[in-house]
Amino acid sequence: MKRIFTFLSLLIILSSFTILSGLDEVVNAMKTGNFNVISKYFDNNVEISMPDKTNSYSKSQAALVLKDFFTTNSVNGFDIIHKGENAGSQYCIGTLKSKNGVYRTTIFMKQKADVQVLQELRFENR
Repeated sequence: MKRIFTFLSLLIILSSFTILSGLDEVVNAMKTGNFNVISKYFDNNVEISMPDKTNSYSKSQAALVLKDFFTTNSVNGFDIIHKGENAGSQYCIGTLKSKNGVYRTTIFMKQKADVQVLQELRFENR
């Protein structure tokens, strides 16, 4: 019985190191252009900035806008330049490589109750 308890305790401790935060999941999804994973973190309203348009969208509209962006710009990779935290908010600045160009990308997430939500996503031409 003591071995089982020790094994379970060890398993719980090790699994806590592999759980990704919301920002980490968004970054990993950005590397492949997986808009489904990214959009599950959207706040009720999301500001999306692109070279040709900037707007605040509802969660469902933002998912369509991001899907369209990734369909037009097939993602070849995402490299992190900087990650940080400030007063319950997390952000990441990176370089998104696509078939149509390279974009400086900023991801801004905020803690709401017990979940992280994505509030702003920026894609700027490099």
